[in-house]
Amino acid sequence: MISYDVAVIGGGPAGSTAATLLAQHGRRVIVLEREKFPRFHIGESLLPFSMSVLERLGVMPKLEAAGFMPKHGAEIASGTGDQEVRFYFKNGFQPKRETAFQVERSRFDKILLDHAAEAGAEVCESTSVEAVDFCAAGVTVNTRNSDSAEGRSIHAKYVLDCSGRNTLIGSQLNLKRVYPKLKKFAIYAHYEGVEMPEGIDGTLTRMVRADDYWFWLIPLSRTKTSVGVVMDTAKFKEMNLRPGQVLANAIAALPAMFDRMQSAHLVSDVHASGDYSYHNTKLCGDRWMLAGDAAGFIDPIFSSGVFLALLGGERAADALDTALTSPHRAAAEFRDYSTVIRSVMGLYLGFVEAWYRREFIETLMNPQEFFDVVPAVNAVLAGNLGKSFSIRWRLWIFRAIVSAQRFIPVSPRLLLEPARTRDAI
Repeated sequence: MISYDVAVIGGGPAGSTAATLLAQHGRRVIVLEREKFPRFHIGESLLPFSMSVLERLGVMPKLEAAGFMPKHGAEIASGTGDQEVRFYFKNGFQPKRETAFQVERSRFDKILLDHAAEAGAEVCESTSVEAVDFCAAGVTVNTRNSDSAEGRSIHAKYVLDCSGRNTLIGSQLNLKRVYPKLKKFAIYAHYEGVEMPEGIDGTLTRMVRADDYWFWLIPLSRTKTSVGVVMDTAKFKEMNLRPGQVLANAIAALPAMFDRMQSAHLVSDVHASGDYSYHNTKLCGDRWMLAGDAAGFIDPIFSSGVFLALLGGERAADALDTALTSPHRAAAEFRDYSTVIRSVMGLYLGFVEAWYRREFIETLMNPQEFFDVVPAVNAVLAGNLGKSFSIRWRLWIFRAIVSAQRFIPVSPRLLLEPARTRDAI
């Protein structure tokens, strides 16, 4: 039986990132991916602070050659279409990078996985993991190939679970917990012909906010756009309609969406997923780590999914490389990894939960500039981890303003959707 240093479960951004870095350090690593790439996936908007990870991987020339659209920021609009605000990355607090990418995940993920193979990782697609057995000396990963139906047992010193929302080890060890305030349902598809502005404003991720649901519009090219709607799971179930019909009805009912999509047409299947917000009570054990969506997923808003995947893959690879070199340091490295990832997830969880409160939207859409508070919020939503005191105290002020807005209209009260829409959706 071949023995590996690390077995990586899942070949998405977290798994590919970790596998590439470990292989570049000369580690014997195997990637076990249950699907055959390319495959459709959602989560197409990157953040500027992920660009340094991609450069470290050495994959940036391939991404640039792929022609992915540069992303200059984001905008938020009310559902009525008469109120909107733009946040450009270049205006963030002490920005290090002014752009990221809007990516079609089928191509982006395949580029990363192929790059991991070129770096020296052994990549096995169409290979599902059925169970992971632990012992003092390492792990045994039991797999099955979906093409040949053949089973295989793989031994490794460590296993890194990047299996996405399946969170294989988290489920096996009963670590997975839902966020009770975030029981949401998302419906999404790709469209051609969505009306988008010219210039850099046509590269922005657009978020359209109604009273109790919201849309994203992510331009993947000058003609193709990812469109999704997010609402309470209970609200979706009450409608008793197919996901495609719910998406179409929601677009037609909201002026800020209908005006841009009158000439648009579907170019993909309509996909749906629900109750996807969760975390794990532990991110590491003696012989295992969780990264990316396998560690936890919060919400589609603010594009934190791929950001956390790339960050988690990078940090996990560094911790595992140190553990392989100096086993006595493994526990400390794993604790540090867990602390960092939990801290970042907590930061974004706070912003996500705030997004679903009206006072946050009213404050965000009427930015009052003083003490560089708005650039600080902009920087954090661009991927700045907010470690510096100069960022933290500005976030404290912002949170205080949002809290006050709940009781006193520091910013004007907003109408987020027409009255007729509230009756229709």
